[in-house]
Amino acid sequence: MRPNKRILFTDLDGTLLNDEKQISPGNQAAIDEALAAGHAIVISTGRSLPSALALAERLGFSGEGCYLIAWNGGQIYDLYRQKTIYSKTLPQSLARPLFDAAAAREIHIQTYDRTYVLSEHDNQMLRDYEHFTGHHYRVVADIQQALTVDPYKILAILYGCDAHDRLEAFRQEILSAYPNIISSFFSSDTYLEIVPKGVSKGSAIRWMCDYMNIPLENSVAAGDAQNDISMLEAAHIGAVMCNAFPGVAEHGDYVTQADNNHDGLAEIIRKFIL
Repeated sequence: MRPNKRILFTDLDGTLLNDEKQISPGNQAAIDEALAAGHAIVISTGRSLPSALALAERLGFSGEGCYLIAWNGGQIYDLYRQKTIYSKTLPQSLARPLFDAAAAREIHIQTYDRTYVLSEHDNQMLRDYEHFTGHHYRVVADIQQALTVDPYKILAILYGCDAHDRLEAFRQEILSAYPNIISSFFSSDTYLEIVPKGVSKGSAIRWMCDYMNIPLENSVAAGDAQNDISMLEAAHIGAVMCNAFPGVAEHGDYVTQADNNHDGLAEIIRKFIL
């Protein structure tokens, strides 16, 4: 292993990617330089593995030292060797009661098999999700019958001025009902993530550093959203984008001068990795 090898964990949307969902030449150059110097780059996202893999391929993340954390930490994938190195899922039996609880609150809810997003209702939130992530969906009559594998996560989505408050009430309800089975947190004001107990971007950082025999003191995390908070706190240096959601910056050690549209990640790489 390279002496003093460092590892960067970076969120995608609002961090690595600009508002057009592209990686800027400046960010790409800094990443290429870090990889060439023997450091590791880990994409850390709440997206599904199929969605994140398609994006990683488009961005050219396939070489030695490139890894992917999907599902907020539920699955870790070695992009160079093209294999899963960590996996933790929810029980299939949890889908039905969570779907029923969401329906009672008039909240859209969806889960995933290994290919599709699965929902019992076709609506604008589901279509927007497909457009945003590129992950195709299927509408099914009965989620319990349609789901044939243990899912990595369940996602609740709600639009409207009171969406966050209603999702928070739902979050408290399900955490109270399943305290030893699930963790739940927001990835945006309208997206409520439901994952296996103990799964988070922060726990994935600790696992990855141990797996790669890299001291935690050599880790840097970059993010902008609520689901990035655990990794900002877990890494030795938590670097928060200046375009971050309100309240996120207080969980980091450094706030960028440049935003995600002006090479903010390159700023982090050149300051803390190279």
